[in-house]
Amino acid sequence: MVADYDARLGLYIGGEWLTGDGRETQDVLNPATGAGQAALPLATPADLDAALEAAQRGFVLWRATAPEARAAILIKTAALLRERADHLARIATLEQGKIQAEAKGEVAFAASLLEFHAGEAQRIYGRVLPRPQGTRSLVLQQPVGPVAAFCAWNFPIMNVVRKIAPALAAGCSIIIKPSEETAGSAVEVLRCFQDAGLPGDVAQCVFGVPDMVSRQLLASPITRKLSFTGSVPVGKHLMKLAADTMMKTTMELGGHGPVLVFDDCDLDKTLDILVAHKFRNAGQVCVAPTRFHVQQGIYDRFAAGFAERTRALKVGSGMASGTQMGPMANARRPQAMADLVDDARTAGARLLAGGGRLEESGGGFFFTPTVLADVPLDARAMNEEPFGPIALIRPFETVEDAVEQANRLPFGLAAYCFTENGRRQNMLGDAIEAGMIGINTVKLSAPDSPFGGMKDSGHGSEDGPEGVAAHLVSKTVHMV
Repeated sequence: MVADYDARLGLYIGGEWLTGDGRETQDVLNPATGAGQAALPLATPADLDAALEAAQRGFVLWRATAPEARAAILIKTAALLRERADHLARIATLEQGKIQAEAKGEVAFAASLLEFHAGEAQRIYGRVLPRPQGTRSLVLQQPVGPVAAFCAWNFPIMNVVRKIAPALAAGCSIIIKPSEETAGSAVEVLRCFQDAGLPGDVAQCVFGVPDMVSRQLLASPITRKLSFTGSVPVGKHLMKLAADTMMKTTMELGGHGPVLVFDDCDLDKTLDILVAHKFRNAGQVCVAPTRFHVQQGIYDRFAAGFAERTRALKVGSGMASGTQMGPMANARRPQAMADLVDDARTAGARLLAGGGRLEESGGGFFFTPTVLADVPLDARAMNEEPFGPIALIRPFETVEDAVEQANRLPFGLAAYCFTENGRRQNMLGDAIEAGMIGINTVKLSAPDSPFGGMKDSGHGSEDGPEGVAAHLVSKTVHMV
C-alpha cells in the first residue's frame, strides 16, 4: 500500500465510522501506477439495515430542523472543503487520476454548490390559493423522505456534494453509495459534514457490492427517492427496482456530446477551447464533447488544428507538475478505448493523433489523447459513449444536416455549437435535443443552473432550485 494516500476509509453509519469486524475489503488503486493504496471495508446486509434505520431516524430529526440551521451546516461544510482543499485534491488525484488543477477546481465547485443550496434551504415556498372568506387552501412543499444516492467515480468530490447538498437543503436524510474505486474522496467529504455538525443519522455513507447494495436500499419502504449518476444501462436497471415502491427518481445518465462547428466561427479560439475541454479528466466526463460535426469549408483546417494541439498535450501522473492529462480511472478503460479505435479504423476512420496506450506507463492506466477523422456513422464509437480521450470528427454541409446528426442518437445530455450567426444560435438552441446546450462555450455547470438531460440521458435535474425541488413533494391542505 502507498504511504501518501492518507484517506481514512470506512463506512459511516449512525454517526460512527466502521472499518474492521471481519468485513470484506476492496483495494483502492492508484491509476497512475496500478498499485494498491488502501483497503476499503464493504458493507454487509446488516450494515445496510442499520443505515436504513439511521436514515429513518435522521429524517424525523432533520425535517423538523429550522431551515436556517440546515443552511448553517451547509455553509460550515463549504468552509471546511475550502480549508482542506489541498488534502481533498490530493486524495482525488491519487485514486481517480485527474490532474491537481482539475481536482482543486472540483473542490471549489463543490463548495459553491453547498453555499448555493444553503440559500435554497431558506427559499422553499408554498402558496395560498384564493378561496371564499373564512376558508383556506394551502399548497405545501415538504421533503420527500430518505434518499438513496449512487455516485460515479469521475468527479469523486463534486458528485458526492451534488447528491447530499440538495437533499439536506430540502430536509431529507440520505444514504450515499459512492464508487468503491474513489472511496477516499467521498469519505473525506463526509468527514467535513460531520465536523460541520451534521447529526450522524442524517447522512450515511456505504460501500459494497453494487448490485447487493442497490437491491437492498431500493427494496426498503424507508427509501423514498433514488438519485443516480452513471451509465444508461445501470440507470434503467435501478429505475426498474425503484418502480416497486413508486419512489421519486433523478437520473443523470450518459451522453455522447455532439459539437456543431460552423464555418463562421473563430476557428483558432474554438480549437483552443474544444481540445482543452475534450481531454479534461481524460475525457471521462458525461458532458464531454465527443462527436465533432464540422462544416465542410473548414473541415480540413479544423481536423489538422485539433490533431496538432492534441499531440502537444503532456500526459502523465496527475500529481506531476505540467501534466495536462492524467491516466484513465481504472484498468478497464484503456482496453475499451483501444477496442473503439480499432473498430473505427477498420470501418475507415483516419487516425490523426494518439490511438494507443502510453508507452512506459509504469503499470498505470494511460491512453494517449486520440483524434479520428472521417469516422463512419456505423463505427461503434459514433454510437456508444466512449467516455475517454477520443475525439471523433466528421464533415457536414448544411445546418439541417448538422441538426440531424446532433439528434441522431438516443442520448440527450449536452451539446455544443460554435457559430457567430445570432439567428442560427437561436434556432440551434430550439432544435437540438439536449438538456444543456453551450453556444460558443463549454461551461455548462453552475450552482444556480439545472444540470440534467433528456431521452436516454435521464430525467430530472441536479443543481439550481430544480435540484432542491426534486427532493420535495406537494401537499394540499383544505380548511373550512
